[in-house]
Amino acid sequence: MIPCLPCRHVDDVLPFYTALGFAPTYRQERPSPYAVLRRDGIELHFFGVPEFDPAQSMGCVIVLSRDTAALHAAFAAGLRAAFGKVPVSGIPRMTRPRKMQGTRGGFSVVDPGGNWLRVFRASDPGDETDDNAEGGPQDRPGPAEGRLGHVVATAARQADARGHDDAGIRVLETGLARHADAPPVQRVPALVYLAELRLRTGDRTGAAAALAEVDALGLSPADRTRLAADLTTAAELAADL
Repeated sequence: MIPCLPCRHVDDVLPFYTALGFAPTYRQERPSPYAVLRRDGIELHFFGVPEFDPAQSMGCVIVLSRDTAALHAAFAAGLRAAFGKVPVSGIPRMTRPRKMQGTRGGFSVVDPGGNWLRVFRASDPGDETDDNAEGGPQDRPGPAEGRLGHVVATAARQADARGHDDAGIRVLETGLARHADAPPVQRVPALVYLAELRLRTGDRTGAAAALAEVDALGLSPADRTRLAADLTTAAELAADL
């Protein structure tokens, strides 16, 4: 099955998907604008509608990947090479891989047409670690992530999966206040995600405040190694500010 997605013009989406590593395999202008892009096992078709509003798009595709982190890294590298950064707010944008409450973990790409590519972890056949009692493979936070790990997963389900950024912010702010005694290694992922969501909603001052909290935490060398991905994200957000 091949999804067919709307956009204002195919030239809006072609450079973006080319940066993600997709190759155009077909294009026409008449009788109607149409383009086909392919990357490995993912094939997407686009049709142009000049009066289309990307902000109102309900286009959505689910992509299952064995390694969501590797795919995200490839996408991010392509976006940085083509556009100088990974967009985290507005249209287009890309979220980061995270565990999400009640579903399998992954990330989302919102393309220039406002269409969502929801990239989720594909479970291995016979994977005994998956709990399918709630409708699919679950990626629950581990004990080392503490209660704030569950807070981040709940916020990610609201913001990254559903697009309710304000709800995700409220979840994170409430969780950080409720678990103020959590160790720094557990607070950093929540604070970095809070900074990302605040930036995504245009609250640059709030984003800077969350990043300042991260800088003020006393992290050991071992903590910094464990939190390398989060601290890299924090640096990228600071650069965007």
